[in-house]
Amino acid sequence: MKFNRRIANISLQERIEGLRARHQELEAALEDANAHYTNNIEIHQIKKQKLAIKDEIAQLETQL
Repeated sequence: MKFNRRIANISLQERIEGLRARHQELEAALEDANAHYTNNIEIHQIKKQKLAIKDEIAQLETQL
């Protein structure tokens, strides 16, 4: 039983790490969009994606 739980925690941790990497990518895209005066709709979409990822990370961290 402990072995299966450890595997589940590793999988969760890997998912969280992947989400954090994607969050960083979106942060860079947001900075680029702001620097190049991209339209507000694109900026809003990036922010919305970042928030969804942040929420998912928080939810997964409660399962660790």
